[in-house]
Parts: sequence; structure tokens; C-alpha cells
Amino acid sequence: MNSAILITYDQDDVIKEALALCDSADYKVEHIIKQDFLHKPKYGISIGKIQELKEIVTTAKPDVIIFDDKLKPSQNYNLASELKIEILDREALILKIFESRAASAESKFQVELAQLRYEMSRAKEKVKLAKGGEQPGFMGLGTFEVDVYYNEIKKRMINIKSKLVKVAKQRELHRRGRQRLGFKIISLAGYTSAGKTTLFNFLTGERQEENDELFTTLSTTIRRVTINQQTALISDTVGFISKLPAYMIEAFKSTLEELLHSDLVLVIIDASDDLYVLRKKFKTCYSTLTEIGVEPIKMIFVLNKSELLNNNKILDRIDCLSLKENKKWIAISAITGKNMDQLEKLIEQVLQNNTYVGVESYGN
Repeated sequence: MNSAILITYDQDDVIKEALALCDSADYKVEHIIKQDFLHKPKYGISIGKIQELKEIVTTAKPDVIIFDDKLKPSQNYNLASELKIEILDREALILKIFESRAASAESKFQVELAQLRYEMSRAKEKVKLAKGGEQPGFMGLGTFEVDVYYNEIKKRMINIKSKLVKVAKQRELHRRGRQRLGFKIISLAGYTSAGKTTLFNFLTGERQEENDELFTTLSTTIRRVTINQQTALISDTVGFISKLPAYMIEAFKSTLEELLHSDLVLVIIDASDDLYVLRKKFKTCYSTLTEIGVEPIKMIFVLNKSELLNNNKILDRIDCLSLKENKKWIAISAITGKNMDQLEKLIEQVLQNNTYVGVESYGN
């Protein structure tokens, strides 16, 4: 495992998520620099912190510095020049995780497309730096003139997009086949590490990989299930995370389209989070789902890990998320099986009647 210095915001939940990202990218954080503001023009951080970082780098000798926000190419270059070490911003870190997790041909294409879009947004400034005598480099391509540099990225993007179009057509054929057979589609969505895959395994009896690392699921996995004697298909999708840029969501469009064609979307929520974190994650999930076109009427909110809470604390979370009025929620545990029979009955009722009934289940 490589070592890293982490520069992040001075907020417990942000630090926890940043550490989880680092761990998922196989970086061991040796030191954390906490800041209230990460948008200073030249370095992202204050000039005073640069000297402190130099001393830490000299002592700790990390492999990389991870900056837990978006950096402009000039800021990245300025930091690297001062500290003589590789700098990864939050987006580059997430892309590294995506690259390591991509198993299917489709997910590998999607990750490469996202990587190219990341570079495209920085191309102009990188070329400017290169023309000034600097050598920022680009995924092994070296220093190009601006038109050649752009054309190389565009050519690779066009090639990948054409491959993804073929994959999308194949997906559509499979989807039509499922529709002809009359199968209803249930999709699992939610913040990364909320327990989607654990619930998927419970409902299907499978053993898909599940752990505390982020983004263990990049490809959509679809399986046939029987819920109270009704056959349906259930899919596990890529998890969401805060500050995920639009180009990354767009790169995974063909995967996320499964959510659009679902009859029911179970939005998995980690009920064990404190109220502040819970609200932040819920906002990220809900806004991402609505942005890609999922209708709110299709959503049922599943509070997972509820075995860790008493009923009053569960109700506090329902109030916090303003879910009490619509009653489209249920508290479960995909580990202990708490309320799983009620969840299956709810799914059956919704799929049979094509209506959404009120549910309030949070007991033992």
C-alpha cells in the first residue's frame, strides 16, 4: 500500500469519507492537513501551509499528496513544483478507484471515457504550461501542440463512445426481451457503502463482493428473484458520492439507464449515519436520481443498518429526511434480516398493483 498525505476540510464526516476514498485507492494516509478553505488561487491552500507541507514531506516521505477537492491544472502544477511530489485531486482519486474496480468491458470503457473527459477539461491549461517550458504530461502522451493534443483526446473519446453505443444497443435488446417476458424490474440505488450489495445478496441468495470499501459495484448486476411467489429482476447499480462531477455521471450513462427503466427503485440509506451526514448523503442521492430522470413516484426509501438504532432514533431520521408524510419508507437490516419479510411484501404489493401504498415499518 502506498503512503499519502491528505489535505481535506476540517469536518469529521468529510475527513471520514476522504480517508475511505484513500483506503479504497490503496493509499495509507500518514498525515492529515485540515483546512477550512481549499480554494486559494495559487495552491488551493495558503502559502503558509506550503512550508509546513514541505517539512512533512521531508519527514514522512509519502508517495503522493491527495487534495480532497477539485484542483485546476495550474494549482496542481504549482503544488507539485513546490513539493516535488505527485498531486492527486479528489476527481483523479475517484478515477483511480474506478479504474481498479472496473471488471467488465463496459465499465472499463466508461472509466476510460471519464478519464479522458477529466483531461479534456484541463487540456488548454496543460498545453499552456507545456508551451511555457513545463512538462505536465498526459497519461503517457507527452507534450503536444494544442490542436494535436485535443484531437488525440477527441479521437480516443469517439472510439470509446462508439463501443459504448454498441453496448447500449445490446442492453436495449436485453431490456426488450425482459419486457416481452413480463418481468418487473427492481433497481437498488444509493450512496456508496450504504449496503446495496448486502441487500442484493439477501434478496437473491448470491454472494456478490461486499465490504466497507467505496465503489465495490461499478457494473450493473441483474438477477432473477422470486418474491412471495412473484418473479422479478433485481439490479445492483454503481453507488453515488458527493461532489461527483457531471462528466462522470454521463460516462456511466448506459449503466445508470437501468434505473430509468425500472418499475421500482429502492433507495438504500445508511440509517447508522448521524443526522447531518444522513441529510447530506440523502440530498446527493435524491438529486442525482432526479437529474438522470428517475421519477420520485418510483422510489421507496429503505433505511438499512437499522438494527443499530432504536425506534425513536429511526423516527428522528424519518423526520430529518421529511419522509413521514409520504410514508414511502421502511427500516430494515440486510445483515440480520430485520423487516425483510415486510420489505418483500411491500415490493410484491407495489409490483402487483402498480401503485405505491403507505408503509411505516421500523420495529424489531
